[in-house]
Amino acid sequence: MGIIERIFQPAVSRRRFLQATAATGAAATVVGGTTLRETQAQAPAVAAAETKITKNICHQCPARCGIDVYTTNGKVHAIYGNTDHPIANGKLCPKGPLGAYILYDPDRFKSPMKRTNPKKGRNEDPKFVPISWDEALQTVADRLNGLRDKGESHRFALAYGRGWGASCAGLQGTFGKLYGSPNVAIGHSSMCSDGGIKSKQATDGNGSYNAYDYRNTNYILMFGCGFLEAFRPYNYLMQMWGYMRSKSPKTRVTAVDVHMNTTLAASDRALLIKPGTDGALALSIAHVILTKGLWEKSFVGDFNDGVNRFKAGQTVDPSTFSEKWVHGLIDWWNIELKDRTPEWAEGITTILARDIVATATEFGSTRPAMAIFERGVHAHSNGILNGMAVHSLNALVGSMFAKGGLKYQMGPSYGAMPVDEANFMDDYAKNGPWKSQPRIDLKGHEDGYLLANNMLQEVGPNSLAGKPYKLDTIMFYLTNPVWTAPNGQVWEEALKELFVIDTSPFPGETAMMADIILPDHTYLERLQDAPTYPFEGWPMAQLRVPAIKPLYDTKYYGDTLIEIGKRMKGPMGDYYKALKDSENVIRHLAKGFEADPGDNGVKDFESWKEKGVWYKKRYLWEQRDGGFYEWDGKAYARPMSPEAVKAQLFKTPSGKFEVRSGWLEANGDWIAAKTGRDKAKLMFPHWEEPLNPGGGDMFMVTPKVALHAEGRGGNIPQAISLLQPVMGGRDQTYIEIHPETAAKRGIADGDRVRIKTNVGAIEGVCRLFEGVRPDTLVYPMEHGHWAMGRWAKDRGPGHCGEVTVNQSDRITGQCNYYSTKVTIEKA
Repeated sequence: MGIIERIFQPAVSRRRFLQATAATGAAATVVGGTTLRETQAQAPAVAAAETKITKNICHQCPARCGIDVYTTNGKVHAIYGNTDHPIANGKLCPKGPLGAYILYDPDRFKSPMKRTNPKKGRNEDPKFVPISWDEALQTVADRLNGLRDKGESHRFALAYGRGWGASCAGLQGTFGKLYGSPNVAIGHSSMCSDGGIKSKQATDGNGSYNAYDYRNTNYILMFGCGFLEAFRPYNYLMQMWGYMRSKSPKTRVTAVDVHMNTTLAASDRALLIKPGTDGALALSIAHVILTKGLWEKSFVGDFNDGVNRFKAGQTVDPSTFSEKWVHGLIDWWNIELKDRTPEWAEGITTILARDIVATATEFGSTRPAMAIFERGVHAHSNGILNGMAVHSLNALVGSMFAKGGLKYQMGPSYGAMPVDEANFMDDYAKNGPWKSQPRIDLKGHEDGYLLANNMLQEVGPNSLAGKPYKLDTIMFYLTNPVWTAPNGQVWEEALKELFVIDTSPFPGETAMMADIILPDHTYLERLQDAPTYPFEGWPMAQLRVPAIKPLYDTKYYGDTLIEIGKRMKGPMGDYYKALKDSENVIRHLAKGFEADPGDNGVKDFESWKEKGVWYKKRYLWEQRDGGFYEWDGKAYARPMSPEAVKAQLFKTPSGKFEVRSGWLEANGDWIAAKTGRDKAKLMFPHWEEPLNPGGGDMFMVTPKVALHAEGRGGNIPQAISLLQPVMGGRDQTYIEIHPETAAKRGIADGDRVRIKTNVGAIEGVCRLFEGVRPDTLVYPMEHGHWAMGRWAKDRGPGHCGEVTVNQSDRITGQCNYYSTKVTIEKA
């Protein structure tokens, strides 16, 4: 008998209860010779329940919504949105309330673990045994000290995912410098959204995510965002959607994607586009805006005599146009845009020319308006060109740094770290042999990905191939590449020959390949800082406060790094001893608030802990009618010089929005050599056919959905049940296919099918859906775990990553998740 059955085992059966009440009328029910009233009267008094509310931050997506965690008698029983938090505003998305299930997941690692089975693989039991933290930390430190002693510290890598704050992921950079490895830390951004970041670096000089003024915009043109499914911050976007669509005038929305989803269904216009051709659509929209004279002249500039010379197929004399804040517009027109008519784009995208004209006319004549995009645009071999083309639309309509437009996120007023790392650099850290070694992912190397930020998807494959060398030891934080990387089977092989350290609280696929487990706290058990993910631009920093003491013998990742550091030889060990612990770091960060108190009164560590968030609700700059102004304490009234705009806002060589990218042009020789692009054209947003590996005849896209929780919710039965209506039954994820496509292949609704590429094969269940393009399969990225816990394991016949080819944009490093073409057949 299970514990739930024992708890709810009735003392009196329903039949006996009815018999008793029917026979005795108003008489008390008898239980074991004693009436219920007598039993209740004899029960000992129960102590009054003590409920406390703790400020924390949700950790089920990057949004970082403030949450109120309700704990009664030491147990978390409810989670609500923090009413005083600017993102949450008292609300949460469907994932938010499920945090308690992550906390109480019975399959969590409950202490440090050591592998005792030397064999590794998905069918091998690691035979983990619990060990003490001292043994676990010393094992890791001894291994790292040994590599350093041999001059091989570069063979240690630390890979991480969604980093949070200066007290955890922020410590990794210093760890790498003091230890001496170029491979600390390699982030997962190349498997997330680096394509978008680099597209913006190429055009406006800010290699970051945008912040958006949704409240004041009147038009949004969305490219592959999944705005109502998985865009960020998701909770806040749902709030803004309600506001935008009910205000007067309502915000008009055109959404572009490859299948009908919630966002497209709720939009004013839905455009189903051929995968990888978003850049062609954006180029043709720019063409229409210019030929119709709809560009924002106060920002972009104008012809000297006011006569529009943008005519399809005709070049323009650059001397006739005076640029203001857009650099290279006439060159872009002459070399690319003049020929990118709606009729041309129809042949590329399959979107009707009349719909392109209507969209462009609306977007170009509505102020303020903005064009936003996500992985559907830039997760292709031509991703940076697609992203640049879409982002350039924001320049044409003057939405950069404008009310109702786009901006970039300001950072918090943090205090200094407790000690200065520069004082603890020994000769090895400054000049050791590791200095001459390239990164294992070949990021920043001319033979690899010179301009990329990270190339996490290449770490496993490169180590396995010994290119440029083989790793010895690898540590993971908040990333599970065996499951999330394309063609993760290669990672399985790579990790078989490495010493693997995983810090996840959960038994994911990468953890199953580990030699040592150093389990992190779950987010409801941590003290952790977290500056906001790009939101509305003004600075904000949240504090995650533990709702309860750790349930098990786990340790906050920031403290794990510090404790390993204390065990390192020489000045590095001295640094971490002086750093002390993560709480000391956070308290020093909070000292910055003393000189710059938040709008909500947060001025030190204690008030930060009480409120859960520090913020200053004022962005410092605004572009208005082509002029840039700084906040003077009362209004945006202090004019900015071109030099100030370049330093603060457009961080490009020209100090303007560059449709002729100086950054790309400066690297033109390398780009041309490695990508085969025309050196005369590569610096402009231009059309390029995407490369589609895999060997199939159908596109396959793997979108995230609202309950995805970045893979960390895979072992939550409640999340699984909420996913079922849109993703499949109890043990599979639906693969969406158009009825006409299915009929040609003899596939019926509900049939089991096989998807194949030249890297693998998986099976699943088909669902016929007219809302998907006939040339595209939609297979949401969620199920297909072979580990992760009892409810996640073996749920669904296969994971989409196992058939996704590992191809990346050579410039941005963006993993091309949506470029693989597959074959589908009845299983």
